[in-house]
Amino acid sequence: MKLVLVVDDDRDIRDSLIELLEDHGYAAIGASNGVEAIEALRACEAPPCLILLDLMMPVMDGGAFRAEQLRHPAWADIPVIVISAFGDIAAQAETLATDYLRKPLATRPLLAAVQRCCG
Repeated sequence: MKLVLVVDDDRDIRDSLIELLEDHGYAAIGASNGVEAIEALRACEAPPCLILLDLMMPVMDGGAFRAEQLRHPAWADIPVIVISAFGDIAAQAETLATDYLRKPLATRPLLAAVQRCCG
């Protein structure tokens, strides 16, 4: 089963995304900030097929997490989709991620993006 890591400090959004992904046949785990996401990656037996990443989070934000992710060869190739309500999300995601989705998230575009990355 394909694993997706959901990194968002909003518990309701994180839990909803995990539930949606699981309902569509993916395994999903969550982290509330970049530090927890790094810990989750270290704990995974196999890397996730995708990381859904919020940008604005306490402790370690999305940009700092992405920089740390890219320093680890085993994690550097994991695609990242930025999920954010930022007005300039396209500009920010261009340097950080494979793709982006604007919050509030719509189910079909989200699942299509996950499908593209995870097959």
